[in-house]
Amino acid sequence: MPLEDRGYSFQHPGRDPPSFTTVDYVLFALTLAVSASIGFYYAWADRRKKNIKEFLMAGGNMSPIPVALSLLASFMSAITLLGTPGEMYNYTTMYWWIGLSYFFVVFGAAHVFLPVFYNLKVTSAYEYLEHRFSKGVRTAGSMTFSIQMLLYMALVLYAPSLALNAVTGFTLWGSVISVGAVCTLYTSIGGMKAVLITDSFQVIIMFTGLIAILIKGSIEVGGFGEAWQLAYDSGRVYFDDFSPDPAVRHSVWSLVIGGAFTWVAIYGVNQAQVQRCCTVPTLKQAQIALWLNFPGLCFILYLCCLIGMVVFGLYSHCDPFLYKSIKTSDQLLPLFVMDVLGSLPGFPGLFVASLFSGALSTVSSGLNSLSAVVLQDVVKSYFVPDLSEEKATLVSKILVFIFGIICLGLTYVASLLGGVLQAALSLFGMIGGPLLGLFILGMMFPWSNKWGAYTGLLSGLVFMFWIGVGAQIHKPNIPKAPVYTTDCIWNITNNASTTAMPTTTAMFNASIAAADDSDPLQRLYDLSYMWYSATAVLTVCCVGLIVSFITGPTRAADLDPKLICPLFDILFPYLPEKIKKPMRFGVNHKGARHIPASDSEAPLKKSSTNKLDTFSSTDSLNKSNGDLNTFDKSNGEINCTFEDEDDKPKTNGASNIPPSYDEVLESETIPAGVINDAEHMTKL
Repeated sequence: MPLEDRGYSFQHPGRDPPSFTTVDYVLFALTLAVSASIGFYYAWADRRKKNIKEFLMAGGNMSPIPVALSLLASFMSAITLLGTPGEMYNYTTMYWWIGLSYFFVVFGAAHVFLPVFYNLKVTSAYEYLEHRFSKGVRTAGSMTFSIQMLLYMALVLYAPSLALNAVTGFTLWGSVISVGAVCTLYTSIGGMKAVLITDSFQVIIMFTGLIAILIKGSIEVGGFGEAWQLAYDSGRVYFDDFSPDPAVRHSVWSLVIGGAFTWVAIYGVNQAQVQRCCTVPTLKQAQIALWLNFPGLCFILYLCCLIGMVVFGLYSHCDPFLYKSIKTSDQLLPLFVMDVLGSLPGFPGLFVASLFSGALSTVSSGLNSLSAVVLQDVVKSYFVPDLSEEKATLVSKILVFIFGIICLGLTYVASLLGGVLQAALSLFGMIGGPLLGLFILGMMFPWSNKWGAYTGLLSGLVFMFWIGVGAQIHKPNIPKAPVYTTDCIWNITNNASTTAMPTTTAMFNASIAAADDSDPLQRLYDLSYMWYSATAVLTVCCVGLIVSFITGPTRAADLDPKLICPLFDILFPYLPEKIKKPMRFGVNHKGARHIPASDSEAPLKKSSTNKLDTFSSTDSLNKSNGDLNTFDKSNGEINCTFEDEDDKPKTNGASNIPPSYDEVLESETIPAGVINDAEHMTKL
């Protein structure tokens, strides 16, 4: 039955779409103004705190709540808001499964990767690579990240500008420049505190806009139940594709497993996220901030999925692509907003404000993290190692400004990448995947060396770009869900037609019908973009380990345990020690992450520990054998008493690794270097 004439775009061919009212422009301008004012406020409030820790790390004393909101905003951007409803309209509900991967992502980020970074007290996540491998590997990693982040920021900035152009006719590049300029301004003057607080404000705007769209859209189509039924009848409601074929675009396995690798590359080792986690006082608070992200990630994801179902409910009988109302999927949600909310002053402005809030939060986070990486890994590492705090802060602000200009220039490249959701996730797989593989190689395989790291990273990047570029040239044939034009009102004849209803929903996620299944390269290009990150990790680790063993593997006993993640102790803490010990691969984790040592893990004289009464630093020390090298006052035990110099664990060139925050704040461990000093020993 034809829809009632409510002034929708497909009911009035040739009519100009509704335009912004004064209220809409005011809401949009207020979003930019509030974001900029927060930057000015913190620039003024912290004007006397001219040190780099304050600018890049917010002083290290932030609450978990704003940090959690900032983590959420940084990568749940306008790309998610625009891309996910388009995914629901064009394909099926299989994408809902990626929400399950978020649980594994947060667990891995909070308990596998974050403790390593936090306990090393790094400003740049890539400092780890120098401790573990070499200075050159650190530089290679940080430069790879910089390229990835610049491209991603350009994509994020372009997406809402495209939406604004489709909704209001406002010049595309005018919006790019205005939003990019505001973002660069408040990030460069306000530092990390401004970024965290503006992100929190922008998340609230995003939630408000999405909820308003879902409620009003559901009312327009006769209720959400009606929209769901229409989607079900068209075959879009489809959750049970368990195909193991990696060429299937979205299956349960590619979304849960492949999605976990894609997103852990963001939450686990991406500088923007690691830097935010290190702005809170303790590791436990940082982990709380990450876990608070899990419900937030799911809430945004499923809000966008539900909106996608409502969008199909409205256009179920007149496809806007065939009707020529829009050209790309990224314009679908803006069209929907103007169709159902365009007559209500303020609502289009709220929608665009929510889109740009997502963009502003991502770009500001990226600019701040890029500034930290280049300052620590390039300027201080190669040119001015003893840069003063005041000058370092000034350099960071200049770097933010420079990267803001570069990001604006790269926005043109983003305009050529097609659908924003798949383009963004593909980018993270092609560049973020090899970086994740590099950190996994270092943290979980103690035998790897710097030559394995170099070749593994290079191999992963080359292989993934080969697949990614090949997939763009030889595009796989991916069936879409059916669309209809029965309710379209055409202004020319012989256009009214419909597409046939499918006989089975399985067609939508069936294995890709490539042009030539016998061509092995075509099968490679058909690989689902959700598997890019996992494939990159596998490539980096395999090549890296092979090269490491060829060139001479690192001795596990020579490594500082802070550099290695005891994965099996984290995943299976209740297994007996005789099972867990071989899984540490010879790395002595005693004293690290509260893992007890067996008697054989350190050559102690007479007994593994000697009991001490709790004492202050001025109390006398009961030296039973005079061979104490290190001790721990947290539990009154001597942890390591070595009989011989050769028994001391070596650090593989990482002797400058500082004690962890847990050791300083909780255990009050006194480093071995202090105890070995005769002068300090006399004082004790």
